[in-house]
Amino acid sequence: MSKPDLAVSIAGLRLANPLVLASGIFGTHASLMVRAARAGAGAITAKSAGTQPRSGHPNPSCVDFGGGLLNAIGLANPGAAAEVALLIETRAQLAPLGVPLIASIFADRVENFGRVAAQIAEAAPDLLEVNISCPNVASDFGEPFAGSPATAAAVTAAVRKQVSVPIIIKLAPNVPDLGQIARAVVDAGADAICAINTMPGLLVDLESGQPVLANRTGGVSGAALAPIALYAVYQISAAVDVPIIGTGGVSSGADALRMIMAGATAVGVGSAVYREGPAVFERIATEMAGWLAERDLTLDQIRGRAHGRVLWPEAPSTPPVPHAAARATIPQEHG
Repeated sequence: MSKPDLAVSIAGLRLANPLVLASGIFGTHASLMVRAARAGAGAITAKSAGTQPRSGHPNPSCVDFGGGLLNAIGLANPGAAAEVALLIETRAQLAPLGVPLIASIFADRVENFGRVAAQIAEAAPDLLEVNISCPNVASDFGEPFAGSPATAAAVTAAVRKQVSVPIIIKLAPNVPDLGQIARAVVDAGADAICAINTMPGLLVDLESGQPVLANRTGGVSGAALAPIALYAVYQISAAVDVPIIGTGGVSSGADALRMIMAGATAVGVGSAVYREGPAVFERIATEMAGWLAERDLTLDQIRGRAHGRVLWPEAPSTPPVPHAAARATIPQEHG
């Protein structure tokens, strides 16, 4: 039984495995991101940066509700000028490890996306994620730019005009037609897509009757987001032929394999790092490799399987073991 090759490619960039540290988990702290890389992450995404420093939302800004996290961090960041120095330091420490660095940006207006992209490109990141989908800053910036094909394409074009680095557009789940938006950003110059950002949500304190978060609403991540993220990846991969980083609720090898079966090239890991620490990367990769080896399969053979694109050489006797949260017995529907 040979060990499967987990390497993947995004916009010509090789990742030793498909697991990508999601944006925001470790900020842009070189030591923490290098720790994630040493623990087995295939690529590292820094926290989103804007044109100006931003303190974000007051605490409480993140709550664990059991089925996942609800957060309203509010895009806290030091601003693009300071971020460049942090990215340069991080990239220098990641380079000997062969782990690519993905910078991430956001802005309040279309033209400012181009401006901040040009600034961040000075740090020479390997890839640039364009966050047009943060769900918990609507009161600050208005509706996310990912809400329509026209605005999503306009942002993509503005960034593409300013930088030569490959760009990843991060999309939102709560839109009428993800496939249409994906086609619009690819037509405007996107090299890859990250799907998805968090889903808007609310938690209410039972005793006070008030929202738990200081921002009142926030974004849902973790296990509760997994089926929504899978659906998004499935829709997008049917609509466009670019790499997709499937992100949302991935905490096991089975979760990651399902993302790839839905059409993802790589898999973002976020809330699981919050819960388990960087060691989660090695565990997930080991689980993926073990499942593939037992069935003598490769990632290429299972990618897009949910669409019926690829046939397994021999049907496995058992499906991937689900994450513990998904093992509960599903009651039968009674007619």
